[in-house]
Amino acid sequence: SMAITRRIGYGKKIVMGDKKLENAQEIAKVMNDAGFDVEPMKMDLSSRESILNLIAKAKEYGEIKMLVNGAGVSPSQAPIEAILYGTAVLLEEVGKVIEKGGVGVTISSQSGWRMPQLTAEQDAQLATTPTEELLSLEILQPENIRDTLHAYQLAKRCNEKRVMAQSVEWGKR
Repeated sequence: SMAITRRIGYGKKIVMGDKKLENAQEIAKVMNDAGFDVEPMKMDLSSRESILNLIAKAKEYGEIKMLVNGAGVSPSQAPIEAILYGTAVLLEEVGKVIEKGGVGVTISSQSGWRMPQLTAEQDAQLATTPTEELLSLEILQPENIRDTLHAYQLAKRCNEKRVMAQSVEWGKR
């Protein structure tokens, strides 16, 4: 995601969040030394409050025009809530404030395609279920998840479907 941010972020204020502030600070230093204007923040993708804090900080500098979501975790690094719920909340909340004509990029994984096809109903549920109800879907219950890899694959499939559905919502702005 740093490569994408470097490509589209020159001349813009960049607010960068990471669960570990030290990571955000290291990337910000590299980018700031290269002429970018990056402000690092601690941000936990599994927390709506943390996401809202990042959005509020970005809005201090003006309208939000771009989102680059490169939150990457491996199947063993985070629970499904952090991967799936956090991306859904981020897309939803940024979608409420993104400037007209704004754009977003969500880095995902081919892993969502490395599992059997879901039903049309399951795909629709992953795409459009309200975020606060998302984790209660039958397909996402622990007894229906084989292991951490399967959880990761489901989360990535959900991310893809959420981006598709939210692109329509963003387009309405």
